[in-house]
Amino acid sequence: MPIIKSAIKRVRQEDRRQKRNLVVSRRYKELMKEFLKLIEEGKKKEAQALFPQLQKSIDMAAKKNLIHKRNASRKKSVLVKQLK
Repeated sequence: MPIIKSAIKRVRQEDRRQKRNLVVSRRYKELMKEFLKLIEEGKKKEAQALFPQLQKSIDMAAKKNLIHKRNASRKKSVLVKQLK
């Protein structure tokens, strides 16, 4: 455990940020799994309905620096191709 006051504050901040990022990361991963499952099963309409939410979660993960912005762009591109 840190002793210095600023280090104690830093630990608290990191804990809050980690919890916040975990929510975004989980949402992104869950939607991705659900989308890929729908594509495998051939349920295109459900996948199309889910795609805007997935796209938003990918953008949010990129905004929070959980994934790189180019990685996010590439993922969206690949998912659109799978949707077609």
